[in-house]
Amino acid sequence: MIPFASESERREQFPVTQKQVFLGHAGVTVLPRCGADAIISHVRTSCENHQEFGEVLHDIEQTRKVCASLIGADKSEIALLGPTALGLSLFANGLTWEDGDELICYEEDYPSNVYPWMNLASQGVKIRYLKPEVLGQITPELVEAALTPRTKLVALASCHYLSGWRIDVEAIGRLLQSRNILFCLDAIQTVGAFPVNVEHVDFLSADAHKWMLGPMAIGIVFVARRNFERCRPTLLGAWNVSSPEFITGSTIKFVDSAQRYEPGVLNIAGIYGMKASLEMLQATGIETVSKTILDTSDHLRAALEELGFEFLSPPRDHPMRSGIVTVSHPKIPSESLFESLTAAQITASLRMAHGGKKWLRFSPHFYNTRAEMDRVVDVLRQAIAGE
Repeated sequence: MIPFASESERREQFPVTQKQVFLGHAGVTVLPRCGADAIISHVRTSCENHQEFGEVLHDIEQTRKVCASLIGADKSEIALLGPTALGLSLFANGLTWEDGDELICYEEDYPSNVYPWMNLASQGVKIRYLKPEVLGQITPELVEAALTPRTKLVALASCHYLSGWRIDVEAIGRLLQSRNILFCLDAIQTVGAFPVNVEHVDFLSADAHKWMLGPMAIGIVFVARRNFERCRPTLLGAWNVSSPEFITGSTIKFVDSAQRYEPGVLNIAGIYGMKASLEMLQATGIETVSKTILDTSDHLRAALEELGFEFLSPPRDHPMRSGIVTVSHPKIPSESLFESLTAAQITASLRMAHGGKKWLRFSPHFYNTRAEMDRVVDVLRQAIAGE
């Protein structure tokens, strides 16, 4: 199912494949050649001209357009900021909270999607944590059962970083919208890998350095236009406050777009890298990308099942599964298996769950192959046999 004309083309577009099997996209991705080339081109041009030369402002707007089309938004609703935590903190701190307001989130999410909300307790906000029976399996029914008349916002990840369970964004969004409750999405584990639509989402933040195959410290921050006045910018500068001819005005008037959340100069090199990677993904087709990811990860899971591994991630046939396959072996410590993989030039992630148990997390992207998964399984089989 790999969408390349040949193996040589795959290796050309993704140089990492020439030296290793890279399965760490749920962590920090490697760059495809197009993304690296775009960054290098900008940096080299910046040796000959200033860093906001000629076409840069035009390319910034084109990047907003690319990001908007990826998530079903309007480009005026896109701010180009990263990391993910920055966007989430802008939302948490930009809204007005009253004593007794309630907020729902998930304590076992990635810390970046917990701390900004936890911090609101100092303003009298009651933080209510969802408690699913299975790590990361958050359903619309679970969310609905947690709602109260005081619920102001629900903040969730589109996919759990460790277990790989995705949520039904549309169903949860429709539910919350019908109750006039705000919905904030940490979408870093799905944007670039699966279709994401913000029709029923109020806020979204996702850095490019995972499934978008982009550089670090740049990403997509989405604020629905209907919330511009409700979520005030908390970082102010000459870029987001109207300052004609760079002269300070007598009043603060924010730009009439999501640029209002960008206080100053942007990560231009990162923007070029992200734009190139996203254009490559969109040219491939997000539906093709997601189908290929699932095919590859299902192939890996099936083989690991035969080796007796235990799983945190969803079953192979579950519609809410993702490209994350998280496992442990009942006899061999995950740390030992991780060392064997590393020695064989296979990049996975070693992660700890609440309670202290360590797990191996594999996260293949659309350019990874079944043959690479077979290589992973061979290394693990030998490690288990050599116990």
